[in-house]
Amino acid sequence: MKKDDQNDLIEVPSNDGVDRRGFLKCMAWAGTGLVWTFAGGVPVSKLFGASQRQADGSSFTFVQISDSHVGFDKPANVDVTGTLQAAIDKINALPAEPDLIIHTGDLSHLSKPGEFDTLDQVLKSARPKQIFYVPGEHDVSLDNGRQFLERYGQGTRGAGWHSFDHKGVHFVGLVNVVDLKAGGLGTLGHEQLEWLEGDLKGRTHSTPIVVFAHIPLWAAYPEWGWATQDSAQALSYLKRFGSVTVLNGHIHQIMQKVEGNVTFHTAMATAFPQPVAGTAPSAGPLKVPADQLRRVLGLTQVGYIVGQDQLAVVDATLAGTPPEEANAILRKAASALPAAAAQQTQAKVVATRETVQAAIDNFAFTPKELRIKTGSTVLWANKDDIPHTVTSDNNVFASPVLDTNQKFQFTFVNPGKFSYFCKLHPMMTGVVVVE
Repeated sequence: MKKDDQNDLIEVPSNDGVDRRGFLKCMAWAGTGLVWTFAGGVPVSKLFGASQRQADGSSFTFVQISDSHVGFDKPANVDVTGTLQAAIDKINALPAEPDLIIHTGDLSHLSKPGEFDTLDQVLKSARPKQIFYVPGEHDVSLDNGRQFLERYGQGTRGAGWHSFDHKGVHFVGLVNVVDLKAGGLGTLGHEQLEWLEGDLKGRTHSTPIVVFAHIPLWAAYPEWGWATQDSAQALSYLKRFGSVTVLNGHIHQIMQKVEGNVTFHTAMATAFPQPVAGTAPSAGPLKVPADQLRRVLGLTQVGYIVGQDQLAVVDATLAGTPPEEANAILRKAASALPAAAAQQTQAKVVATRETVQAAIDNFAFTPKELRIKTGSTVLWANKDDIPHTVTSDNNVFASPVLDTNQKFQFTFVNPGKFSYFCKLHPMMTGVVVVE
């Protein structure tokens, strides 16, 4: 790690069952397109795409892509299909064809049939024909994942979790985006955790394990929902294995942590970037200069070589630039964002019965608290570049998924306190107090 990056190595409390020594908020496994692997704690690198010595025929590589958001067309990227195709072109240009592709969710932006159709059309051009998927929250937004399961969930369990073996490596796809609660994080749930425990039983501790899910399985940044609330139990099942690699998406940038036998790694998106954790008022699509967009989008290549304890992981940007440069671009873009509006934390009081305007913007409800009289109507308008919902905690009211400029209204005829949240982004919360 460069001396300038030392401020990005911080100690954080652990809620995920791993005794954390720290994590890197900056780019990891970075360098000028280098593949890094660890042997005896010493990092060894190879150029991205360079031929690697194969220990035997069981060695192989695979590629992770994530967060394609097909259907998104806002300023952060008006051509997400084009950047997805660029990612596939980069995969196809590798000197050795990967055995398979893993997509870690948010294939679509609004889980519409046409968005999935476009994604399928682009992926047809990929040289690797084995593709495995887990859903993101945007893939289950309209129909609780019905279309996703019909298209990509054959042979899976529950909401789409599954496992498979490939050349001595055991892959486990987990789903942590279903039924998100107000202010909550990703959730695996009891049924899936029981299945995971059973799936891993009987496998020797020397079996390399690759786990992939959409939302991080470690506390990357819980304040923005970048964690899974019941991941500790899942990770407890993995502690006995000598080599575990956990791959996630969701946060649209590289973050990684190595703790004992477990390597946690999140991927860049193919659609648009998000701010570095804590550098902006909220998460969400981040616009960077057009000539820098492909420097903050990319994919991850993972190599398994028989006889080595750890899998080799490399990130590559669509522009072919060093991945660690993306961090500086994101920080600069975030610094230009306006500060969070003060009224987000203030209450608005309406003395008479009327229609009250409320905004959804920058991943926040504004005002965050409304005080109204019985008989008043609240009209929420989504001004954000990302879809949201307005969903009450006790199911008194629930909007459909609201895309940009779409609105939802509800008339409050009974007094009380009505808390609500965004079902897609549950860290967004608000409250209406009816007097």
